[in-house]
Amino acid sequence: MTIEKTDTLVVGGGQSGIAMSEHLGNMGVPHIVLERNRVAERWRSERWDSLVANGPAWHDRFPGLEFEGISPEAFPPKERMAQYFDDYAKMINAPIRTGVEVKRVTRLEGRPGFLVTTSEGQIEAQRVVAATGPFQVPSFPEIVPAEAGVMQIHSSSYKNPDQLAPGAVLVVGGGASGSQIAEELQNAGREVYLSIGEHYRPPRSYRDRDYVWWLGVLGKWDEIKIDSKKKHVAFAVSGYDGGKTMDFRRLGHAGVTVLGLTQSYENGKLTFADDLAANIKEGDRAYLEVLREADEYLAANGIDLPPEPEAWEILPDPACIAEPIREIDMQEAGIGTIIWATGFKFDFSWLEIDTAFTEQGLPFHKRGISAQNGIYFLGLPELTNRASSFIYGCWYDAKYIATHIGVQRNYDAYRKSGAPAMAKTPAPSEV
Repeated sequence: MTIEKTDTLVVGGGQSGIAMSEHLGNMGVPHIVLERNRVAERWRSERWDSLVANGPAWHDRFPGLEFEGISPEAFPPKERMAQYFDDYAKMINAPIRTGVEVKRVTRLEGRPGFLVTTSEGQIEAQRVVAATGPFQVPSFPEIVPAEAGVMQIHSSSYKNPDQLAPGAVLVVGGGASGSQIAEELQNAGREVYLSIGEHYRPPRSYRDRDYVWWLGVLGKWDEIKIDSKKKHVAFAVSGYDGGKTMDFRRLGHAGVTVLGLTQSYENGKLTFADDLAANIKEGDRAYLEVLREADEYLAANGIDLPPEPEAWEILPDPACIAEPIREIDMQEAGIGTIIWATGFKFDFSWLEIDTAFTEQGLPFHKRGISAQNGIYFLGLPELTNRASSFIYGCWYDAKYIATHIGVQRNYDAYRKSGAPAMAKTPAPSEV
């Protein structure tokens, strides 16, 4: 059986895989991109109906293509995002094969490269880029047992309010997904409980500039001036309803019951940590810090943008925050559904290269360059900086990795060109 060969095989046909393909193509590197479903599949089928991009159209894109028919300040809906990546892949003639699943990747014996086993056969590649992104396997704590008599789904399976069981809904998670879903459910007339933990709550916009702009000019995309603690907590910002600052006090006044971190379950009762006040206070501190830094930046650089004094106003605490609820009887509260908006975990079980991972099973890399020669990671959170798992950030990370691949190909070419071998270092016994 003939085995197909290529220089670089990219696993994943989402934003990371397409960005990687563009840079490899520009460098003339032979490559193949494999996607087990459709291009940008997670935008199409693994998100809720009303989802929009987290940043405005002028920013959440690749440099080579702007959105057509959408205001630069608008937040494109998920279908438009999927179309964008489909259009981009066609524009750059990306060699993407859809409907092909990578089953396993192993090292070739006695020679460089890897054997990639797919649902359509085998491919030999000198390099493999894992571009499967940060949203691989839904993750949620096993707090409420399946026999508790309540519908439980992860946010990646949520589509709209109509799919849920009758009754109230508990949303667990105060990041972009949880806060947006909670607000949508409340607007749909559902009784909503929202359990939040530590979070980073920036302004959606300030003084006529979206927060993504402030992230750039204040050095926060590059984490030059970011508290390390803020890198690992829920990011409470979204483009929902035209884009507005996430304010848990506002949700509380609108009727959402805001709770502390979901802690435990026993005999039909949920308990919540006594951390709500502290987390709300920390969210306020981070929010106001951005406003202060923004004002200082404008003053220092002589930039005249309209003042926004109302942004500094903090709403009074609603009852649920002033006097936090620590325990809820789910039956008495009428909770019929729990939505776990608690993020994702990695799944690289197909990449059977032990040296590419730490002892804890996490990717072992520096800026996406693996500890195993020829293996690369792209699109992961904090791969290079805070922007790495965002659309524009992964494009620049891909360029860095492609450059490294080009350098490695030069080394390979030198070795194969018939150049004289390097002098052998004598063994101690030969000296």
